[in-house]
Amino acid sequence: MPVVGWGGNTVNFLRLFSARASDDFDIEIFNRGDYIRAVEQKIGTENISRVLYPSDSVMSGKELRLVQEYFLVTCAITDLFRRYDLDHKSYDDFPSKIAIQMNDTHPSLAVAELMRVFIDEKGLEWEQAWELTQATCAYTNHTLLPEALERWSVSLMERVLPRHMQIIYGINHQFLRTIAEHSFTDPDLMRRTSIIEEGADKQVRMAHLCIVGSHAVNGVSALHSELVKTSLVPDFANLWPERFSNKTNGVAPRPWLRKANPELGALLTESVGERWVTDLSILLGMEKYVDDPGFLAKFRDVKQHNKNRLTKVIFDQAGVQVDPTSLFDVQIKRIHEYKRQLLNVMRIIDQYLQTVDHQVEVIVPRTYIFAGKAAPGYWAAKQIIKLIHNVAAVVNADPRMRDRIKVAFLPDYRVSLAEVIIPAADISEQISTAGMEASGTGNMKLSMNGALTVGTLDGANIEILEEVGAENFYLFGLRAEEVEQMKSKGLYNPQEHYARNERTKAVMDSLASDRFSPQEPGLFRWIVDEILYRGDRYFHLADLPSYIDINQSVDDDYLDQALWSRKAAINVARIGKFSSDRTILEYARDIWHIGPFEQPYLPKARSEEMIGVVPPSAASESSSISG
Repeated sequence: MPVVGWGGNTVNFLRLFSARASDDFDIEIFNRGDYIRAVEQKIGTENISRVLYPSDSVMSGKELRLVQEYFLVTCAITDLFRRYDLDHKSYDDFPSKIAIQMNDTHPSLAVAELMRVFIDEKGLEWEQAWELTQATCAYTNHTLLPEALERWSVSLMERVLPRHMQIIYGINHQFLRTIAEHSFTDPDLMRRTSIIEEGADKQVRMAHLCIVGSHAVNGVSALHSELVKTSLVPDFANLWPERFSNKTNGVAPRPWLRKANPELGALLTESVGERWVTDLSILLGMEKYVDDPGFLAKFRDVKQHNKNRLTKVIFDQAGVQVDPTSLFDVQIKRIHEYKRQLLNVMRIIDQYLQTVDHQVEVIVPRTYIFAGKAAPGYWAAKQIIKLIHNVAAVVNADPRMRDRIKVAFLPDYRVSLAEVIIPAADISEQISTAGMEASGTGNMKLSMNGALTVGTLDGANIEILEEVGAENFYLFGLRAEEVEQMKSKGLYNPQEHYARNERTKAVMDSLASDRFSPQEPGLFRWIVDEILYRGDRYFHLADLPSYIDINQSVDDDYLDQALWSRKAAINVARIGKFSSDRTILEYARDIWHIGPFEQPYLPKARSEEMIGVVPPSAASESSSISG
């Protein structure tokens, strides 16, 4: 699929691969009348690319995931060799022409597959193949959760990919020999760093394979990259400090601002000219207008236009009628316990209980908007979605609320839906437990479109806070080092927080008493048990009071619309660092070692006239693939 760059002068290609059977059916079996068996091979083969995210809670799902990962890796690498071999007779220049960026551990088999092709198909010796593989591959880590780092059973790998397991054993043997000298001072180093994790069911640590097989390893925010080195894989960082770096994520301003929010894009162009589209730092020039009442009025009109559009989508898709002038409070992201959609729901429950049980008036009407998907085998995440729906049903229907707050969960979260939600958001909820979110990019998209962040000091939130200023960011919650200290020293007791805070106690009691599941007794009792009696791993009760307090500050500021618009406009003006253009330039400079393909700036009228494809000779010779 051609991906046309801004202005039409550069065309890259997104290659999508699908599995097809060599034969539609076995004619001999078909002729004997066993029609189902005759097409079994075709069905099994095509399932490789037919089933998206198979559940790994059963062995068949795990095996299909492994086959899918290998399928995409081998297709991509075969294609890379096909193109490279057209113009080269040796593989000496392979790393200067090809870059493989392993985006998390899902494409980690690229290390073993590259070795297999070099040795088995191209006839290279192990030493040369390994040197080329390391120079070609680089690894981007995206998670600090140890359980999210892929491990594959050795027995499964040996059955599905026997040759690759031979190669992985060889890589591991060579690696352990190179660090043997360090083992005299640290006898346990080999066990901790080995690609093979010993145990009753031996596992292949795919993150270790990525690190050993790469010349560069990076995280995706300043905090995350530091935690990768100090907490996640400190042994590797000590062995090869020069390999580790940070590449803070970015988002593309062309689809996520100019296209998704054309009215705001037009206002920005009117204010600072159109060059912001390819150089987001130019938006800093907008700051001189943040005290101009005329500019702020236009800025508010744009936001209201987008909220009116989202109001219709909420009604059409969720059947909830919301007030378009209310504060739009948005949390859109994958459903996961560490991202703490549950904390958001607990705060909504608190507001509801304060209103109906204690007659506390809602001064600022709010529309709480959720969207996101849960992994098919992730029971807790799906239960949190159920809780959001149940709370919405109770709150939205209670006449005592007088429609002052509404809750809506929009189904089938996808890019086209995000393009409607993000420009309309007033508040961006970025409330993960500190130290657990690698970066986040939704936080950047929302801030770029004029939403103010309510967030913890986690992931790229920290850098957004540094850029936009503390006065334009709603910060709450524990810091990552406080969370780690409380965990390591056993200092956190959620029952103490429950006992000493009346509002926290009321929220937990409402979940235990079936207030939000009257027809399904005990439905949410698991949440109470998980938080009060199983340690509250994600520190919900520790952060809930400060989360409630910071939302009072949000309400106070929202009442002053001039102040609110000024804060939102400053967020847009200072978001330039988080352009993906900056991120990609850093990858190109520091990891891939390629320079930019210089293009003249094309003004709007000219760029929209242009249609065309750059011949291959005009493009950069380096290619990058990511899983």
